[in-house]
Amino acid sequence: MAEPRPVVSSAHLAAGASPALSEVEYGLIVAGHAFQRWMVLCAAAAGAPGLSPTEVLILHTVHHRGRPKRQAEILLALAIEDAHIATYAIRKLEGAGLVKTSRQGKEKLVAATAEGAAFCARYAELRERLLAGAVRDSGPPAPALSEAARLLRTISGFYEQAARAAATL
Repeated sequence: MAEPRPVVSSAHLAAGASPALSEVEYGLIVAGHAFQRWMVLCAAAAGAPGLSPTEVLILHTVHHRGRPKRQAEILLALAIEDAHIATYAIRKLEGAGLVKTSRQGKEKLVAATAEGAAFCARYAELRERLLAGAVRDSGPPAPALSEAARLLRTISGFYEQAARAAATL
């Protein structure tokens, strides 16, 4: 039986030192798009149509632990490099009544409104009903998911370092 060929999006990238890395990259592409599509459609089903994936992520981050977040905390937590992306998303969420902003000295604080918290609860309920249960029942076991998450965080460090190196070329 022939050795299975790697599933990649670009054979010319898989021909180098790490064909398996090309498999991971293709997995990231497909999973990333599926995750973004899920967030947007779940948000719409939870009562907030028209939110971008970034806006959904920011709202969940702001609601996390029920305390206001500085914009710098949001950027760091979500690894958003361009502050204007977060600023635009926060402005849109504020316009939709899902977050409110305030100042603490020079820092802008962002907090979920009651409407934003209710949205997060509806989103969580839909996530449990439509996604988490299916993964629990038919997907990889929890330890495998945790290992995959650890691996993704580790690989992200390699990409960050390579990006810094590429910026100096």
